[in-house]
Amino acid sequence: MRVHDVLGGATGRTAIALALLMAVSACKSGNDRKPVLQDGSFPTTTTSPSGGRSTSTLPADSGPDVGRLDSDGAYGSDLGAMPGADVSTEGGPLADIRFDLDSAALSEQARSILAGHASWLKTNGRSVVTVEGHCDERGTTDYNLALGEQRARAAREYLVGLGVSGDRLRAVSFGKEKPVDPASTEDAWAKNRRAHFVVAGRS
Repeated sequence: MRVHDVLGGATGRTAIALALLMAVSACKSGNDRKPVLQDGSFPTTTTSPSGGRSTSTLPADSGPDVGRLDSDGAYGSDLGAMPGADVSTEGGPLADIRFDLDSAALSEQARSILAGHASWLKTNGRSVVTVEGHCDERGTTDYNLALGEQRARAAREYLVGLGVSGDRLRAVSFGKEKPVDPASTEDAWAKNRRAHFVVAGRS
């Protein structure tokens, strides 16, 4: 047997092995991706005070940046900075509302809590609120910033629908950057999928 025949056989086997390895790797990578719509976006649903549901989309993980970060580290806003507004995660008079995984839809419980918030805001007419959208740690930074904004906007729009003036409400997103519970558990993730309300007085 000639030497180049032996080498040729070894090279062929190596090439086949590499091709199989690449195919297995590609299949695994494909299984890790979230399903997306044909336009490369994720679906999400919000609910209005009247009970109607509207579907919008979030940018896909593989797409370009979904927006810019504000100077306070939050993504997006409905308004510019409001006098006296303080974006923080400190407790306040308005309780958080929670969301299901990968959703910006308002549950019955969330709508009930927001109705109480609207009553409080009407009584405290000089208060302004920053509505912060938060997510759990799973998913990319861009995806969670977009989902957090959807959540903040859903809460803000519901409050506006209940008669709260829109110029008293600002929506921002922190995505997964400010968890209320840093643990990697289902319970912690449920706590972190929320809209948080920061109240300040209008100056």
